[in-house]
Amino acid sequence: MKRTLCLLLLFAVLAQGSAFGPEPLRDAAIPIDAPSAILMEQETGTVLYEKNADQRMAPASVTKVMTLLLIVEDLEAGKIRLDDVVTASRRAASFGGSCVFLEEGERMTVDDMLKCIAVVSANDCAVAMAEHLSGTEALFVERMNRRAEELGLTNTHFTNCTGLFDDEEHYTSARDIALLSRELMRHDLIRSYSTIWMDSIRDGSFELANTNKLVYWYEGCTGLKTGFTSKAMYCLSATAERDGIAFIAVIMHGETAESRNADAMTLLNYAFANFSLCSLRPEAPLPELPVEMGKQGSVPLRCEGEAWALAPKGSAAAEYALSLPELLSAPVREGQQVGTLTVRLGGETVAEIPILAAGEVPRIGFWGIFKKLAGSLIGL
Repeated sequence: MKRTLCLLLLFAVLAQGSAFGPEPLRDAAIPIDAPSAILMEQETGTVLYEKNADQRMAPASVTKVMTLLLIVEDLEAGKIRLDDVVTASRRAASFGGSCVFLEEGERMTVDDMLKCIAVVSANDCAVAMAEHLSGTEALFVERMNRRAEELGLTNTHFTNCTGLFDDEEHYTSARDIALLSRELMRHDLIRSYSTIWMDSIRDGSFELANTNKLVYWYEGCTGLKTGFTSKAMYCLSATAERDGIAFIAVIMHGETAESRNADAMTLLNYAFANFSLCSLRPEAPLPELPVEMGKQGSVPLRCEGEAWALAPKGSAAAEYALSLPELLSAPVREGQQVGTLTVRLGGETVAEIPILAAGEVPRIGFWGIFKKLAGSLIGL
């Protein structure tokens, strides 16, 4: 026998994650000049717009989103620290393009190196960090490609850590850059650097100004990375957050920096105007379920799957129905599905979220059963 608890929550929910999300708009739906672009909600990964999003293209310095990700992951894993000192090699100091003019043997902290890469796209600092982390840039690039494979970036291959060189074997796609940017933005540390507008290094003697002008112009901009070469043209991964919801707009091969930025703002404006993010978790805590013949009398519960859903602003409220048994029989395994949270909209089921046991309850043995029976008899 089951009981159903109907939780009427005033949530404007249409979907659980991308499984029930809105169909992405295509080329003509939003006026975008760039030949390749994508718009993604950051929390759920729902794609709201795409245009040739899987076309392999040169990414220029947007390559450094992966370089930054590996640095941040090593920092958070404790493999390096922000106050570690990096010594620039002759090779790192030889790099031109966007750079801070490192000299061979110059020593700079990881903190300043990370700042230079994120703010001014410093090629020399990117190579210095690659060598610091992996010994050589070539070994670091192998790490980049392994990480791309782990993230499922099927249209991505790197041959360097900077994007400075237009190599036929160095490519990615708008979709892969969005997925990579989403992974990087999971790390709050990067925002300390990607949101810097103006700063300096070398005790204030060398000033830095962010290559991503949206950091200054666009409300809620959190980053992330610009790029330009004669082959890649003007590229951008732009991230922004307002009112608890964040979006990623990737523009590839823009004709000018101005058109690239305008395309990104068009996509972000559309997203913020039309969508909100809602929790797929009830405000009230889930009840504990009674367990018979167990070493504990009950087991706590937890929800499985996506915690958030993307919904059009102004959509109708959803009904939530929690379906649970009255009683479980031991043994209960941790992670065992014991019920379902069903989300309905207009009478139609749009999501079914598994409810799992949040702990283990072993079955009592013979003597435990005997004691229970004895206790019952004494109670009589």
